[in-house]
Amino acid sequence: TRTDYAPNSAMLGLATALDRRWHQVAAGVVEGTVNLSQARVIVRALDDLPEKDVPADILTQAEAHLVAEAAHFGPKPLAILGRRILEVVAPELYEDQERKKLDDEEARAARRTSLFIRRHGDGTTKVSLRIPDSAASRLLTYLESFTSPRHGRGADHPLSERVPGYLKLGRAFCTMLEALDPRRLPLHGGDATSVMVTISLEQLRSGLGAAAFGMDGRISAGEARRLACNANLIPAVLGSRSEVLDLGRTSRLFSPPQRKAMALRDQRCRAEGCSVPAAWCEAHHFKTPWSHGGRTDLADGKLLCPWHHHRAHDDRYLHRELSNGDVRFSRRR
Repeated sequence: TRTDYAPNSAMLGLATALDRRWHQVAAGVVEGTVNLSQARVIVRALDDLPEKDVPADILTQAEAHLVAEAAHFGPKPLAILGRRILEVVAPELYEDQERKKLDDEEARAARRTSLFIRRHGDGTTKVSLRIPDSAASRLLTYLESFTSPRHGRGADHPLSERVPGYLKLGRAFCTMLEALDPRRLPLHGGDATSVMVTISLEQLRSGLGAAAFGMDGRISAGEARRLACNANLIPAVLGSRSEVLDLGRTSRLFSPPQRKAMALRDQRCRAEGCSVPAAWCEAHHFKTPWSHGGRTDLADGKLLCPWHHHRAHDDRYLHRELSNGDVRFSRRR
């Protein structure tokens, strides 16, 4: 027939199932009350029922019910109904069979869980992740909390961005990694897991040049300066003779009590017009950057959401403090 093997094989499998086992579905196809797409999902749902645990009369009732529902629903709704067909025709069997099915699905998901990391050599790395549905739901919930859904910028706002959802989630994933508390990660050699950023004091202040990130990575000095605001990375700042001038001393970082005080004071991101709540914000050295000798005190700190915190360290943006303490951002001309 000079046609593809895969669809022909699927059609042959459906025809065999209708001819040898599911005669009510076959009759529906012959009469025209069940189309082939519907027949395919009905047969798949019936084949998934454990024949050894479900009596033949229950299988017959399940088949008849799904054939009748084909008059009202298309393939996708029928597939959903098929997954829970025992709940309709045999509720006394449903809970036990559903438990066994979920146990099998979870065990299979655990066996197939995997993560692959491949560096492209252009400053990006591709991460391919396959995880159980429960873990994926948790991950999505965490990421959505970082996408600033309460951002109060309209489409006509000068700093507004039309960002696709997949790009927002990708940025949120990076933000979530920055927000991880290294003290809650596994200990190695008696110390918490940490990432070192090594840079000279001159490069840190000027924003020029590059910094060593981790074991074999490189980031810009501007990115290193932004990361220095967060407590989960250790900046190793070197002097002219490569002596360590600062190794993440705790006085550089805003303490938990200071964060609480800023949350009570600011209530939200202090960027003008932003409504992201304080719980989602980061503490920023506003008046004088830490790399220029700024002090870690309440008068110097402001809460900024991750979106505005990035702009505070982005050379393409200017920012100034308003009379009410808010921060107004504008693009450089």
